[in-house]
Amino acid sequence: MAEALMIQGTGSGVGKSLIVAGLCRIFRDIGINVAPFKAQNMALNSFITKEGGEIGRAQALQAEAARIEPSVDMNPILLKASGETGCQVIMNGRVHSNMKAYEYYAFKKKAWMAVTQAYERLSKKYNLIVIEGAGSPAEINLRDDEIVNMRVARYTGAPVILVGDIDRGGVFASLYGTVELLKNSPNPPSPPNSLCDADYIKAFIINKFRGDISILKPGLKMIYEKTGRHVISVIPYLGDLGLHEEDGISLDGLSYFTRHSSSVTRHFKIVVLRLRYIANFTDFDPFRYEQDVELIYSLRDVDIENADLVIIPGSKNTVKDILFLKENGIEESIKRAAKKGIPLIGICGGYQMLGEKILDPLGMESSHKELKGFGLLDIETKIEKTKLTSQVEAQIVSGKMPDLFSLNSEPRTPDFLRGYEIHMGVSKGDIGLFKLFRLAPHASHLAPVLDGSSKGNVWGTYIHGIFDNDQFRRSLINSLRVKKGLKPIEDIVDYSNSRDDALNKWAKILKENMDMKFIEGLIND
Repeated sequence: MAEALMIQGTGSGVGKSLIVAGLCRIFRDIGINVAPFKAQNMALNSFITKEGGEIGRAQALQAEAARIEPSVDMNPILLKASGETGCQVIMNGRVHSNMKAYEYYAFKKKAWMAVTQAYERLSKKYNLIVIEGAGSPAEINLRDDEIVNMRVARYTGAPVILVGDIDRGGVFASLYGTVELLKNSPNPPSPPNSLCDADYIKAFIINKFRGDISILKPGLKMIYEKTGRHVISVIPYLGDLGLHEEDGISLDGLSYFTRHSSSVTRHFKIVVLRLRYIANFTDFDPFRYEQDVELIYSLRDVDIENADLVIIPGSKNTVKDILFLKENGIEESIKRAAKKGIPLIGICGGYQMLGEKILDPLGMESSHKELKGFGLLDIETKIEKTKLTSQVEAQIVSGKMPDLFSLNSEPRTPDFLRGYEIHMGVSKGDIGLFKLFRLAPHASHLAPVLDGSSKGNVWGTYIHGIFDNDQFRRSLINSLRVKKGLKPIEDIVDYSNSRDDALNKWAKILKENMDMKFIEGLIND
């Protein structure tokens, strides 16, 4: 069986996901066969594995850091909030059902069984499992029923390192308070001399520190005196690492990734609509590495109507998001932008919104059985009960690419684009922008299907990750350059290598600012 190490936090968004990713890269680089694990994730950013299963995007990044293929066993329970229908519960990579909160609590026994079985399978394949918790382990109203924090630590026997975010303020209070609330834990009833939940916490990490560490040192001494636990790492505030995180990330901070020199002129503003139920906004991370692109998330008229490119992203609740856009006048802003000739792209749910209508006869997303779309593409979409999940390869259908690419002749792309599908809607009408080959075992026997639609400067597709394709992405940006009277840029950013470089940089920073000998001692104890 594998050794285990667990990273928990004093709350959501303190940096657990990236710390797990960094540790996975550190351990892998010293020759340890390591894998990530998160029992239960609540996220709208998801990833489709080779077997066609759906997991949290953070676990896919952590697997990438460990240099292994992502697996559904790394995230056996995924919850996707969907508004009035509650949460979509995904178990072992497949949709189980939609549940309200009280229904999910009644379901916890089955969910826990899936968690333990997934961990046991993973533990047989790897020598070390780095486990991520969720939120805080000290939510006293949830502790009896949780299946992701201390219950996992108890089951696996994993020592826990607790992370606090000093940038939020109150870090010492949150570290101390978490330990105190976990003392004499009533769940489960413990035999004499057994560990309480607080005993599993072996050390602290303070994340996102700014300033002079000498000022912090008295606090480090006092927290040890009060808890008996050392702070084994103070991680400096690094800003945007260029690595995607969980849904808790503030999109306000994602104006653009300043990887390049500040002297470079960013000629093009790409505006992604900041939907209320935005899903898979990591689709647009590759643009952050491009030297001539400014990427922002906005719903403001002034941004939409003065953009060089507008993208409507995926949504976990397409119906509720399109209603919001209509009710707040944003639909009219989108139409004005399209009429001005600004290129407009829809991905997945955004693609559905661009059509004539959206039908939801089974009430999968709302009580609206039929809803009018923006009418910018000649398609209509019916939301069905079965979710389609598969990695795909795609070919651009000759002559179908939108007019914007005609400014740059045919887009320079490889024979196949790579990406993945994850949707419950089926669109019909003027379809045929791409020819899709589904790669998941449950779909690979099917004949190629047509996907996507275009009309003038507007186009849409179900392909998530389409902008990860370097030549396609650069061709799109170059078409914007030509439209503005600028010469195309021939240099192509290798997004995969850039992301790998960012992981290496992050792992180096983590290693330099962490007591790795202490951690190795925990694992080998």
